[in-house]
Amino acid sequence: NANLNCNAPDAPKFSFYDRGTPIYTQSRFLPPSKLLDAQVTRSTIGDGCFIHKSVINNSMIGLRSNIQEGCVIEDTMIMGADYYEETHECESLPGCTPIGIGAGTTIRRAIIDKNARIGMDCQITNKENVQEANEEEKGYIIKDGIIVIIKDSIIPNGTII
Repeated sequence: NANLNCNAPDAPKFSFYDRGTPIYTQSRFLPPSKLLDAQVTRSTIGDGCFIHKSVINNSMIGLRSNIQEGCVIEDTMIMGADYYEETHECESLPGCTPIGIGAGTTIRRAIIDKNARIGMDCQITNKENVQEANEEEKGYIIKDGIIVIIKDSIIPNGTII
């Protein structure tokens, strides 16, 4: 919640723009983010992202995030990726699930760690309101009802969490 509160429209509890308390960051020399027909509300988008025809609401989208067409991301923190992935790099992996969020995926109340590979048409919503689950072998845990996708995990197409 602390990170998502930075998106509050009225008076966020923390501001990146306060002259009295500057925030310093390392320059990464990334390209600007590219949003193609995306609807973004109350969210922060990091550098070098690609978001295509998706809906993002009250979320933090980290560096180099790749969100494909038809996704819905709500109340979520996506950490992003440590690097850009070329098509031939993905093809060397079984099933070739690219780094990022696959087309048609819905994610609500989740934390997606770096370099996660989430397939197409996944539902990461905790529909059954599970409070605690340890499914590390499947690439995720649930803590206090929040789904956490583990760093470098591969979530196959059509997965429902």
